[in-house]
Amino acid sequence: MTFLVQGYLREIGQQVSVVQRSVNEMEELLLLWRTPAGVPDPVQPASLHVRHGAIAFEHVTFTYPGQPDPLFNDLSVQIAAGSRVGLVGPSGSGKSSFTKLLLRLYAQNSGRILVDGVDTATVRQSDLRSQIALVPQEPLLFHRSLAENIAYGRPDATPEQIEHAARLANAADFIERLPEGYATLVGERGIKLSGGERQRVAIARAFLADARILVLDEATASLDSQSEALVQEAMERLMEGRTVLIVAHRLATVVGLDRILVFQHGQIVEDAPHAQLVQRTGGLYQQLYALQSL
Repeated sequence: MTFLVQGYLREIGQQVSVVQRSVNEMEELLLLWRTPAGVPDPVQPASLHVRHGAIAFEHVTFTYPGQPDPLFNDLSVQIAAGSRVGLVGPSGSGKSSFTKLLLRLYAQNSGRILVDGVDTATVRQSDLRSQIALVPQEPLLFHRSLAENIAYGRPDATPEQIEHAARLANAADFIERLPEGYATLVGERGIKLSGGERQRVAIARAFLADARILVLDEATASLDSQSEALVQEAMERLMEGRTVLIVAHRLATVVGLDRILVFQHGQIVEDAPHAQLVQRTGGLYQQLYALQSL
């Protein structure tokens, strides 16, 4: 009888522990839910329909919260629709911050950022981001099926559209080899997939989104040679007919682009194609290229 009562008490104690942990997690969730947005949407948002993909930064000044000095100070640059542009420079020079401002993850202190002539500060963030496809270095996958992960940016996509996007991204072969195919659960953060497979799922998302503007944030940096070749082939296919921004640390990935913006301390210090930049004696790009060629 003593052992029986002890077992019941132990089970009650375990349930109390589970309830307490759930209450703590719910408190954190409610705190996050009540936190006001860092970048609020406008009260009367304008409509945005990106048909061409032209981007313009006009006299943009931006300072990260808590930092005394601005990262960008009166930054102006025009990116033509349909052009492929590389963003290179030392760490902390402003490459990724440039794309974060475009996606409105942060709001600039002054100046304007225009997409097809529309000020991004006047539109809903959801509308803006739905028309810019992003392939990051470490794609975030959810513990759902491969089909649901591919359709993340377009939940109403049909199975045929999902499979077509996977084929364009060179992902269909490995997906179809899995026992459950597109219904396979990928695990938390996609742990059941290799780095190359996760990257191809992210590219399939971008194909399915079919946005006119594409941002690639060092998408092949951590891949082996075979995976990189498959991802690079899919990326070349994805870039066709779009305005493309490629954040790159490895300069070999930007050699064939239309234009390269070289950042240093928040300023664009060089702006030209690879063939011209590599010939500029004493230029920052030439120095970086020489270091990586050793």
